[in-house]
Amino acid sequence: MTKIRAIVFDFDGTIMDTESVAYDAFRGIFKEYGLELSLERWAAGIGTWGAFDPYLELEQGLGKPVNRREIEDRYRISYSERVKNITLRPGVMETLDKARRRGLKLGLATSSYRSMVEPHLKEHGLLGYFEAIHTADEVEKVKPDPALYKLAVASLGVRPDEAVAIEDSINGLRAAKAAGLYGLAVPNPLTAFMDFAEADLVLPSLAEQPLGDWLSRLESRG
Repeated sequence: MTKIRAIVFDFDGTIMDTESVAYDAFRGIFKEYGLELSLERWAAGIGTWGAFDPYLELEQGLGKPVNRREIEDRYRISYSERVKNITLRPGVMETLDKARRRGLKLGLATSSYRSMVEPHLKEHGLLGYFEAIHTADEVEKVKPDPALYKLAVASLGVRPDEAVAIEDSINGLRAAKAAGLYGLAVPNPLTAFMDFAEADLVLPSLAEQPLGDWLSRLESRG
């Protein structure tokens, strides 16, 4: 049985539900134009870049071009206001504390840019928990490509099969599995409909089960 020595967290939608904030901000803009932004269409872009273009989706719905710079500015204002009201997802802080007490190495691998993630980590006092943080700035391809997770386990000094990734999306889960990590799926309200059959374990939230219990369940699969 392989002992798990490290946990690598995703950020958006996993540590904080910024995914719902982004979706709601764009959905509000679509409604101003009398359009509905489909969750199924939006979800293709969760955890990655380039899989879904909301600006193109808006243009196709309207049948004409839009001022993308203006739409982007409106989105950023709406997102900034909404994100002020969100907190850490249930069980995140407890998991980090327990993992550190157990001597587990902690990393973060995200398809977002460092400038988007670090302010949230600092605000919630999380920056010091992570020995390794790898972001979109460092790779040519983001998730579902495994590059970010390969960097994370290398920085933490563990083998891929000694680490578990905590993810909220299919794109993130596939990246982790392709890199050789265990995959723990913790869906958020936007990703709960996804098929996480590829995951080694699925939990409704990190508060659902004690850290030691789900670690043991994963290790027993090794």
